[in-house]
Parts: sequence; structure tokens; C-alpha cells
Amino acid sequence: MAEIQFSRGVKEEVIPEVRLTRSRSGNSGTATFYFQNPKALSIDNMEEITGMYMIDEEGELIGRDVNAKFINGKPEAIEAVYLMKSSDDWDRFMRFMDRYAKENDLGFNQS
Repeated sequence: MAEIQFSRGVKEEVIPEVRLTRSRSGNSGTATFYFQNPKALSIDNMEEITGMYMIDEEGELIGRDVNAKFINGKPEAIEAVYLMKSSDDWDRFMRFMDRYAKENDLGFNQS
């Protein structure tokens, strides 16, 4: 089990585009998630967005840098940034992403 939530207990069904960067030393990194038309921004959703929660069998990773993108006054996307401040944080995030990718048939392209 690996899922992403923006409100506790409400699974986000839209699969994001994810971009990763890592420092040359390997001691820090950034993951930027982009969700186009996510369920969390739908009119039917009455839950408040309190962060990005990445949940799997090891526990929970929490990102607080979550921003909605608006076009012509309507919510269109969510961009969330997750910071990793150590190589242990990076390894834990990659384990989550491996599980999430397997569950959602995602691939990895290295540039």
C-alpha cells in the first residue's frame, strides 16, 4: 500500500508528474509533484488541504509546501514540494516512490 493524501484519510486518485533533484554530495534532494485536476480541488471535495501525506507500510512522509494553481479563477492543479535533508531521507522517499510507482504503473525517465 502506497498512497498520497492532501487531507488525512482522503486518497488522491490523480497520479502526479514527479521531478527529482539531488545535491552532488547526495545529502539533500527535492521532489516536486504536479497534480493536474486533482480530486482534492474538486467541487465535491469539502476537505481542507493540510499538506501532502505520502503513506505506505513504513509510515508517513509529510510535505507542507503545497500550492494550488488557478487558471481564470478556477483551481486547475496542485504543486507540492517535498524536501529531503539527508541521505536517509532520500532513501526513505525512494522506497515510498518505488511502492507508489508499482501500484500506479509509473515509469522512471532519467535525464
